[in-house]
Amino acid sequence: MKGREFINRAARWLLSPWRKAKAQRYADPAADTIQRKELPNEVLLPLVSQYVAGGERVVISVKGYSMRPFLEHLRDKVELAPWTDVQVGDAVLAEIAAGHFVLHRVICREGDHLTLKGDGNLRGVEHCTLADVRGLVTKYIRPGGHVLLASDPQLKRKINLWRKLPYGVRRVYLFLYRQTI
Repeated sequence: MKGREFINRAARWLLSPWRKAKAQRYADPAADTIQRKELPNEVLLPLVSQYVAGGERVVISVKGYSMRPFLEHLRDKVELAPWTDVQVGDAVLAEIAAGHFVLHRVICREGDHLTLKGDGNLRGVEHCTLADVRGLVTKYIRPGGHVLLASDPQLKRKINLWRKLPYGVRRVYLFLYRQTI
């Protein structure tokens, strides 16, 4: 058995009680009866952008792993709303290239220029302008209808703490997080 595989198995075994508890906590009995329809991002996100630009609030499922640990692939949903101002720490839907959208957090703002990065991305950033922002995340919606407001001070503290953690600490935490879900 290779070293990395051994570490993965050991972590899964050690963390199995938490994995089971988490699975039970997020179990949704109605999920088996609801038929899920998925549209490609190239089709869905331009429509979402149009609705938000028209003043509507739109709820979408999160796809991808770049916003871990705050948002989980196909488990969580977010509410996107029109924005008036974008601050460092806000999660936004932005079109970083023609037809290419990301839901990432603003880590730097210099005038109209934004630097974005997913919470679960240890490296790599995206750049865009305020004109490229298509919506601001106002709510995080967990299974079972539990809602966290993006403006919640406790959530903002957690996000700020996460952003300040050293690379190595975030890397270890994300490794353990992946093993427990």
